[in-house]
Amino acid sequence: AAHPHEPEEGWPFEGVTGQFDQASLQRGYQVYQEVCSSCHSMKLLSYRNLGDPGGPFYDEAYPNPNDNPYVKALAAQNEILSPTPNEVGDYDFRPATPADTFRSPYANDSAARAANGGAVPPDLSVIYKARHDGASYVYSLLAGYPDEDVFSERVVAEASDGGTPDDPSDDTPAEVQTVIDASKLHIGHGDDHYEGYLIQNAGQYYNPYMPGDTVPQFEGDPRHAPPGGFLAMPPQLVPGRVEYSDGTEATIDQMAYDVAQFLAWAGEPKQTNRKSLGLAVMVYFGILAILLWFSYKRIWRNVEH
Repeated sequence: AAHPHEPEEGWPFEGVTGQFDQASLQRGYQVYQEVCSSCHSMKLLSYRNLGDPGGPFYDEAYPNPNDNPYVKALAAQNEILSPTPNEVGDYDFRPATPADTFRSPYANDSAARAANGGAVPPDLSVIYKARHDGASYVYSLLAGYPDEDVFSERVVAEASDGGTPDDPSDDTPAEVQTVIDASKLHIGHGDDHYEGYLIQNAGQYYNPYMPGDTVPQFEGDPRHAPPGGFLAMPPQLVPGRVEYSDGTEATIDQMAYDVAQFLAWAGEPKQTNRKSLGLAVMVYFGILAILLWFSYKRIWRNVEH
C-alpha cells in the first residue's frame, strides 16, 4: 500500500505534551455516529468515556462522567437490548446509560456478514492501535479513494437475445466491467506514474492505502502496478455528508481528519491522564536526582578519593 500521509498540520495529540483537540473530537464523534456506526461497532468503549478528561465532552463541572448531563443525553439517543428479562421473560430495548458500551449495529457476526456481502466490518475501538501509522492510515484510507474521473465501464460480453417473446428467460444481459485508468491516479504526495488499467470487480472498491496486491487485477507492467488493494467498503465521505453543529465546513479532508482523531482518542481514552502522570513522574525524579547529588557531595565532602 502507499505510505499513509498525515495532514499538513500534523496531529495535535502526538509528542510528550500533545493533547487531543476537543472540538475536533466532537466533530469526529458526529461523523462516527452519522456515517460509521451503521456498520462498525466500538465494543470496548462506553458512553461515559466521552466525558473523561481529554474526551470529546469532558466538563470540569462533572468529574464523574456518569453525572455529565450531555453524556447522559448522548447515551439515551441509542437503544440497547436490556440484559435482564421483563416480567414475562422477554428482553426489551431500553435507552442506553453512560455505563453501557456503544451500541453495536448488528446482533452478531453472522448478521454483520449477511448484510455486508460476506465481510464483517471491523470493530473500531482500537483500529488506531491495530493499523500501522494509526490515525494517518485512517485519514488516508477515508480520503484516498480515487476521483470519479478515473473510472470507466467496459463491455466484455455483449447481451444475447436467446429467448422468445413468450419466454425471455434465456436472454443474457451484457457483462460490464468497471476499469480504473491508472495513469490518472494521484496517490499521496508522490510523483509516481502508472500505465495500465485496474479491473474493479463488483462489490469491491480500490483504495491506494488499503493493504493488498493489485497485480492480479492490473492490465499493465506488473512491476509497476499501483499500490493499494480492494475492500468491500465504498467511499463513505462526500462533501456535506454531515452538517457540523459548530458550523465547520464538512469537506472530505475535514471529516476524515476529525473521525481519525476521534478513533485515535478511542484507542487511548486515558492518554491525557497518562501524559499528565508521566510528566509529574519525570519532574519528581528530576528533583530527586538533584537532591541525591547534593546529598552525595555533602556526605563525602571530607573523604579523599
